[in-house]
Amino acid sequence: MYSGSEEPSALRERILVVEDEPAIADNITYALSSEGFEAVWCGTGREGLAAAKSGGFALAILDVMLPDTSGFEVCREIRKSSHIPIIFLTARAEEVDRVVGLEIGGDDYVTKPFSPRELVARVRAVLRRSDRVKSPCDGGEPAPAAKTPFEIDDARHCASYCGQLLDLSRYEFRILRILVTRPGWVYSRDKLMRMAWEDPGTSMERTVDAHIKTLRAKLREVRPGIEAIVTHRGVGYSLREEW
Repeated sequence: MYSGSEEPSALRERILVVEDEPAIADNITYALSSEGFEAVWCGTGREGLAAAKSGGFALAILDVMLPDTSGFEVCREIRKSSHIPIIFLTARAEEVDRVVGLEIGGDDYVTKPFSPRELVARVRAVLRRSDRVKSPCDGGEPAPAAKTPFEIDDARHCASYCGQLLDLSRYEFRILRILVTRPGWVYSRDKLMRMAWEDPGTSMERTVDAHIKTLRAKLREVRPGIEAIVTHRGVGYSLREEW
């Protein structure tokens, strides 16, 4: 199934909509298309997974209750090979459902009934957050990390260093994820702030220094004497290249 612009453009971000109710799907795809997106609609989880595996999507909107499976299962399958942002759409408002959806890799949760304009606003907000944590060298999917002692689990929002799970704050995790994505790449404080913070304007560059300091302390507890994060005076920070 397809609903949206009849003349897809490479400049239009493609949004995958997996929703079994045609009336709701029509409202979503119309709202997205009206705001400059290319909406691709699938009515079942199986169709949605096939479309997701074809690639090229900036974000996916998944209904939790589908005729052949659940949106949670579709999300789990997508997360095996892709890190595209995911927004869940459902009539179920229980807190446990929201928690499960976010823990398995969802980025946001919208409850029916909803305003199509609100949903489009959520899409834009999630895409902005996603853009800030991409590597400078990737084109949508995270680039394969170079060999380092780190393991980053985006779905669970956690990281390990030399096999030991790190107790990181939200921003410490985001900064580490950015640095690990491209060891040796020097990021300025401003760049890190724009990539890791939801609203960079509310923080100061020294805030980045404070988070780097606490992050370094936690890394030294695992491997004393090893500086995993390198300071480039007057420029910024990078992850050590040689291990």
